[in-house]
Amino acid sequence: MSSCHDIRLIGNFIHFWARQFPCSWGLGGISANKSEGDGTTPLGVFSLMDILFRPDRVNPSVLPRARPLRRFDIWSDDPGDPQYNQLIPFGHNHPWSHERLWRSDHLYDVVIPVAYNWPLQKVGGGSAIFVHTWRAPRYSTQGCIALSQNDLMWIAQRITKHTRLIVRDL
Repeated sequence: MSSCHDIRLIGNFIHFWARQFPCSWGLGGISANKSEGDGTTPLGVFSLMDILFRPDRVNPSVLPRARPLRRFDIWSDDPGDPQYNQLIPFGHNHPWSHERLWRSDHLYDVVIPVAYNWPLQKVGGGSAIFVHTWRAPRYSTQGCIALSQNDLMWIAQRITKHTRLIVRDL
């Protein structure tokens, strides 16, 4: 059973709190069989992890339940890495492939990791699925869900520890 506080991806929109927000998702579409690097957004119902933000770009009082990113925080996306699909604090010397969370662009100024393929990771099952700011309106992602910065901030201020992301077939 879904809750009115769930985030639902329906077509080209995120539905949340009786509002809808234009969004984009993976270049490869939606998939029930996601694998690492396939560019698809995973199908399913997922919890959301901690909201993360860039403290030099986002006022912490706007997102009081969020955790600040640190300059060298990374997310492992290498199936060979023992820390695959996990946040690795201070990972600047990490020898495996990874996603830098402290970016020069604004994609991860606010980022919400999705509990996809987590906490029990299937090696090669896909990693680093986030809700984040889009590059441009409707610009596809590598599997994440992306929204405008204003819409993402509005949603991030209202999600709770019980909010789920629901991704269905289009």
